[in-house]
Amino acid sequence: MTAATLLFLPTDDSQPWRWWRIRDDAVEREGEGLPELGAEDRVVAVAPADAVTLHWASLPARSPAQALAAARVVVSDATAEPAHDLHVAVGREREGERAIAVVAPARMAGWLAAMAQRGVDPVAILPAPLLLPEPEEGYWRADLAGQAVVRGRTTGWADEPVLTGLVTRGETPRLLDRAAVHAAVVGAMAEPAIDLRQGAFARRRRRNAIDWLLVRRLAVLAGLILLATLAIDVVRIMRYSFGADAVEQRAGEIARQGLPRGTGEGDAARMLGERLAALRGPGQGFTRTAAAVYAVVEAVPESEVTALQFEPNGSLRVSLSLAGEAQANTVKSRLSAAGFTVESSVFQQSAGRLTGDMTVRP
Repeated sequence: MTAATLLFLPTDDSQPWRWWRIRDDAVEREGEGLPELGAEDRVVAVAPADAVTLHWASLPARSPAQALAAARVVVSDATAEPAHDLHVAVGREREGERAIAVVAPARMAGWLAAMAQRGVDPVAILPAPLLLPEPEEGYWRADLAGQAVVRGRTTGWADEPVLTGLVTRGETPRLLDRAAVHAAVVGAMAEPAIDLRQGAFARRRRRNAIDWLLVRRLAVLAGLILLATLAIDVVRIMRYSFGADAVEQRAGEIARQGLPRGTGEGDAARMLGERLAALRGPGQGFTRTAAAVYAVVEAVPESEVTALQFEPNGSLRVSLSLAGEAQANTVKSRLSAAGFTVESSVFQQSAGRLTGDMTVRP
């Protein structure tokens, strides 16, 4: 421990404030009132022994919240006042037991308010009896800044003749000398058995300056998150690109299978389209045009196709043999309705049949 100030809280308003200045594991100075404190001075307050009730109980290792709940059960069995109306603090485990301190919330609030008015925010509030060393047997008695305090292995209280005799059953507590008291106080501040500043009265952390180390860490984490996001997008784009290339390559291989052997290198899909257009012919192609003509002629009774001639411009010259002029007009009108332009030549009557040509275009 380098330097700290031990501030003894008065038992009532008529009592003065007292303090001990501790430096390099020794009590350097003592005084009444309030010492001059700097902004960085470490202050530990000491609660009067008559304001704190101490218990010891075996609480199994558990979370702080569970340990506090178990401590309230212990306190409720030892006090007439409801435990939820009291401020209960639990100390660290030692040899299977924990110290439990009980204080009226109004006393805690009053102490903190009084210190705040004087510009003091203590890092901890320790019960006065727990500043004394734990005796192996019997009891220790000491004077702490004008307060007489007694401590046993699992007890601690303000020394009063009648009360002390009842608790110790007539055994006289051994008196600690001044040097031993100072040494015990220094050890208790280094490793306090219990701190009353818990729960609603816990010390709030103040951040007066920017923690640049934390800012740098957050910036690094944000950068790593952005890089990870960018890497995910890059991988996704590469997968899509590779997939598109594979599909295009496969389409080219399939298209090349439809080309005749010996076809030169080039865009297989384009060359296949050109070949299909050449096979199909211009316009709607021979197949579709001829199919439409045969469908119309078959639907008209006593009509037949005698010849077909597909022209390079996509038109189809159809030679027909019909029963009469009515059938010729029907064929022409139905082809027009099917989306074709139809031009008729002069039909002639021969051997009881009407023959002639029709040119069908898209």
